[in-house]
Amino acid sequence: MIKLISSITIALIIMAHSTKANTINNNGDAFDAKQESIVTIAAFTANGDLARLKNALNEGLSAGLSVSEIKEVIVQLYAYAGFPRSLNALHTFMSVLKEREKKGINDVPGKAASPYPKNKTKLEMGTENQTRLVGTPVKGEVYEFAPAIDQFLKEHLFGDIFGRDVLDWKTREVATISALASLSGTENQLRSHFNVGLHNGLTEQQLARIVTIIKDKVGDAEGNSAAKILDAILKRNSSAVANSNNHFVGSVSVQMLVDNDSIFNTQMASVTFEPGARTNWHTHPSGQILIVTEGIAYYQEKGKPKQMLSKGQVMKCPPGATHWHGATREGSMTHLALSTNLQMGGVVWLQKVTEEEYEK
Repeated sequence: MIKLISSITIALIIMAHSTKANTINNNGDAFDAKQESIVTIAAFTANGDLARLKNALNEGLSAGLSVSEIKEVIVQLYAYAGFPRSLNALHTFMSVLKEREKKGINDVPGKAASPYPKNKTKLEMGTENQTRLVGTPVKGEVYEFAPAIDQFLKEHLFGDIFGRDVLDWKTREVATISALASLSGTENQLRSHFNVGLHNGLTEQQLARIVTIIKDKVGDAEGNSAAKILDAILKRNSSAVANSNNHFVGSVSVQMLVDNDSIFNTQMASVTFEPGARTNWHTHPSGQILIVTEGIAYYQEKGKPKQMLSKGQVMKCPPGATHWHGATREGSMTHLALSTNLQMGGVVWLQKVTEEEYEK
């Protein structure tokens, strides 16, 4: 049985690795002036604040960023913020360079991108890059629903753009994270790219520094929102049961919210599944209630079709029903898991959900 509850209700419940270029400093957690400039250049490119972008561009050039590095950041962000924002930013950058040239300032041109490999198609190269960047092959229903977007992502974003060695992947993730943190409605993508950044060598301290710069230079609302997402990710990682837990496939973390006692006989946890992760098949003698708080969830009972649950939807798992639940391939998912009447017995774990079962 599925019901829909409001985001306010959910909130109340909850309250109870390497390429040729080397732009990011690999020796320690601190950002230098060049790296901090990339954060503001990306942020103001994405949100279209051209006046503050002009200042950020001047600061970046004065800090030692090359012309080609800045152009690369701006060009990359059209994939995340759209052509109009990137084109406007490029025009602003051109005007900044002309003004600096008139003042006799000679900025470092920087290097050009190396040629693409001739022994691979862009689809092959992009698929390889995407898999390395994310850490696992990327699949999902949205790509089956619209195969063109999967092809464009692989061939163009991960082939054409991420195949260019003007910037390393950590630096590209700094730019992407900064852009997404400065936009509204991109929380799921920001959450994913925080994880991609960690996977590609950005430290927790460096991600926290990006958030601080966003808060100080872009705005409190944007910074606070990004901080909340990053804090949840870091807490999740610190308490992860992940792959070492025999009851799950993939990376899963559990934050216990309500412990069982003899009065309520109830247990509640916030459980986060990274893309593709899921529980084993299991049963609850007294049933279970799931409330999706972030992302899209899969839920399936044995012998029945797989269901998709959106944020705010509630699933009542019948007592004794063999079932599993987890995230889609496209993004992470968090749900509240409530086990009631535990005097009747706790969860009974069964076999793993195979790839074939997951993909059905």
